[in-house]
Amino acid sequence: MELHSAGENALILYLGRETSPEVAARVHAASAAIEAALGDDLVDLVPSYASILVIYDALRTDHLDVGHRLRAALSDLAENASLEGRSVILPVYYSPETGADLEALAARAGLSVDDVISIHSGTEYRVYAIGFAPGFAYLGQVDERIAAPRLATPRLKVPRGAVAIADRQTAVYPAVSPGGWNLIGRCPTRMFDPLATPPMPVAVGDRVRFEPVSRERFLALGGEVT
Repeated sequence: MELHSAGENALILYLGRETSPEVAARVHAASAAIEAALGDDLVDLVPSYASILVIYDALRTDHLDVGHRLRAALSDLAENASLEGRSVILPVYYSPETGADLEALAARAGLSVDDVISIHSGTEYRVYAIGFAPGFAYLGQVDERIAAPRLATPRLKVPRGAVAIADRQTAVYPAVSPGGWNLIGRCPTRMFDPLATPPMPVAVGDRVRFEPVSRERFLALGGEVT
């Protein structure tokens, strides 16, 4: 564990040097411990692949006090923390209609479209980080057989719910936005709703599986084909 200053009211905690399920589990476990330890003194907590940014209320406490409290809270955290997070299933309508790059990705990989769908939906992914946009969860690791580089020219408009692959990561676009990932399907689940509690269906450390659904089921769940 390494703890460093990250501003006048922030500290950053490093829990590993690589992306792995074990490090992600430590980040998840440490986040819960930090929230409990700092309580109302905590302004925000930003977990990432192997680190956590801790932003605190400088009117109530300071670096020294927060550092002591963090070390005390994490002293009992095992190096191989096994807190698994929740298991989340996200429905996906995989098709060329909703995944503009599905057929090209399959051809490049020397696989059938059905093979790509089976491999993508048959893998359990860890939520490593949330960023780029609210609700954009970076999930890994994608099976090497269907890993694909980002597009040379990003799209100006990717629809909400687009399920995509970039290198060995996969994600669901939470809102309409530009994007350069390979689109393979669409998910009807809202990945960010500021009026919901919680506002996102996944958190760092959770485990995600994608469940293939028919076009009819996708539409019945609130999905949109545009």
